[in-house]
Amino acid sequence: MKESLLEILRCPLDKHELELEDAEYADDGEEVVSGVLVCSECGERYPIEDGIPNLLPPDMREETPA
Repeated sequence: MKESLLEILRCPLDKHELELEDAEYADDGEEVVSGVLVCSECGERYPIEDGIPNLLPPDMREETPA
């Protein structure tokens, strides 16, 4: 995931901005490969795994990876 996506990504629950936390970058230093997106309003956390943010609401996420 490119960090520039933070400009357009929003929390699916309340449409507020998301902040990047605990980011790990690819070898090129540009792609975020893991971390957490946190809503600035409600505090909901959305994981980033293998460079893909999971923006499903918490009740729709699987607890274990596929």
